[in-house]
Amino acid sequence: MDILLIAGLWLDGSAWDDVVPALEALGHHPLPLTLPGQGDGSASATLDDQVAAVLAAMDSASEKPMVVGHSAACTLAWLAADSRPEKVAKVALIGGFPAADGEPYADFFEPKDGVMSFPGWSPFEGPDSADLDEETRRSIASAAIPAPVGVTKGVVRLVDERRFDVPVVLVCPEFTPAQAQEWIDAGDVPELAKAKHLDFVDIDSGHWSPASTSTRNIAARASHGRRWKARSTRSPIPAAASSRPSPK
Repeated sequence: MDILLIAGLWLDGSAWDDVVPALEALGHHPLPLTLPGQGDGSASATLDDQVAAVLAAMDSASEKPMVVGHSAACTLAWLAADSRPEKVAKVALIGGFPAADGEPYADFFEPKDGVMSFPGWSPFEGPDSADLDEETRRSIASAAIPAPVGVTKGVVRLVDERRFDVPVVLVCPEFTPAQAQEWIDAGDVPELAKAKHLDFVDIDSGHWSPASTSTRNIAARASHGRRWKARSTRSPIPAAASSRPSPK
């Protein structure tokens, strides 16, 4: 299976370096993407540019791919399903939820000089980053790519109801499947509430899954669509420091 891998904010395609071999060992063809404005040197990239890059990769795939989005890029994966529902085999959402139509893509922190920089680890303390050692934290922070405001403040546009027919796997790292289901039932994730085929994969990890040594096979698990038992306890994640669906 072709598997498109889209990393979240501040990360480029190298975030998936440890995931790619696990997928290849299973016979898959992983395609990690470096998005406009996230590794190509463009500070003027827009959300439309990133969507176009994902669609171009999807159109060039040899078969219907699984599209994997991490964190904020869960919305990019969902936008791909909206744009090409007949060409997506499955969508996997890791540690995040798709924004609804009309919402900003990722307007989480105050931008400066046209970009939203990585804010440091303070907003991500707790379950989001508990599995990262100091060396990994320093590595992520030093390599973090400021996100152009044309991306972060871009408005999400969803138009094709057929996106709800696309199978979805929600990978739950710093939150449990039970918590995710609670948020969906409460109306906090309207897009997933309408999804007709939704499965959960539960992993014991933090939010920064592609960088976590304990989750190198997360996409591999999602590709099998296995339903994993929810953990019985987990501290709630801070709304302002995560991709939990809440008012921004």
